[in-house]
Amino acid sequence: MKNGGQIARSLAMITQLGISMLAPVVLCVFVGNWLDQRYGWSVTAVLLILGIMAGARNSWILLKDVSSMEPGRKKNEKDQSDSG
Repeated sequence: MKNGGQIARSLAMITQLGISMLAPVVLCVFVGNWLDQRYGWSVTAVLLILGIMAGARNSWILLKDVSSMEPGRKKNEKDQSDSG
């Protein structure tokens, strides 16, 4: 059963990574389309780029946190990666 728990944890991490990447993109495109229709502004492309950047940042932070929680990683390895 230990292997099944690891698979479930990995699946949850992949799902969380995908959602944290897509949510800002979808939200920014939705807001951009709404602003385009409501006020006639052309901001969808700009907000799309901002959404992609926000999704990349969210993914980076999530992966950094996950890699620091790896059970095989030593404490001094973590300290060296944070300082440099």
